[in-house]
Amino acid sequence: MKKASILLCTALLIGVLAGCGSNNSKDNAAPANNTSTEAPATNSTNSENTAAEQGQYQDGVYYAIGEADAKSGWQYYVTLKVDGGKITEANWNGINATVGPDKVSYSESGKYGMKAGGAQAEWHEQAALVEQYLLEKQDPKDITLGEDGKTDAISGVSVHVNEFFDLADKALAAGPVELGVYKDGYYHAEGAEFDANSGWKETADVVIAAGKIIHVNFSGVNAAGEDKKQNSIDGKYGMKAGGASSEWHEQAAVAEANLVESQDPTALTFGEDGKTDALSGVSISLQSYFDLVSKALEGAK
Repeated sequence: MKKASILLCTALLIGVLAGCGSNNSKDNAAPANNTSTEAPATNSTNSENTAAEQGQYQDGVYYAIGEADAKSGWQYYVTLKVDGGKITEANWNGINATVGPDKVSYSESGKYGMKAGGAQAEWHEQAALVEQYLLEKQDPKDITLGEDGKTDAISGVSVHVNEFFDLADKALAAGPVELGVYKDGYYHAEGAEFDANSGWKETADVVIAAGKIIHVNFSGVNAAGEDKKQNSIDGKYGMKAGGASSEWHEQAAVAEANLVESQDPTALTFGEDGKTDALSGVSISLQSYFDLVSKALEGAK
């Protein structure tokens, strides 16, 4: 009897221990079930899809401008528009101290002449392909560039593109800019006729980007088709030879810079002779040029 009792107690004890072991296994398994790898994977995918749909950038207009190239004189700038977190517009362009229009307009007019020099497409046409590449990739760093600043990634493009992608990256990193009051574009105005005394017909060119004046070019043209500013740069205008402190194009540059800073062609006061005391080192008559800028900007409002 004692032996039977001992066997019965032993069996019961084994059963209890087995039950406890089973319960412990269930308890240990519960956290594994609660931290299933399926849910996080699904949430991560949804999050990534949502981010892709919404885009990664803050809505607004972005702008960046580089330094003028020492050889060509072109100074590149980029404007981007972001809508719904994605880049929806990309514009690559340039300005030049001795050229009135922006580079795209200059190229469209046929004056840049890349095809005449053997290229398969004009500069503005290649720039459009570069812009489209960024709209597709949505990342200015998603491009392989050679040491010469060119790329094989965009078919039909043989120009240097590093300026565009560098400026686009710089613009996006800086964030949206506050827009100016004008419409982006190139604007031109000129005098009604050639001056009876000087023989020059005055011209004014204005380039607007991100709503602001970024480039002004004062010049003129004579009956022979010569450019007044270039004439001065070449030493043919001869103001210093006549006793002036600086040449015409140098004084004009001071006035042009003033307009870029003030953003307002009506801000200066002029005397009856069309001159102003507000610009140091400037003795030329300028009122007619500022009036031309006002006329040109009528189309930018």
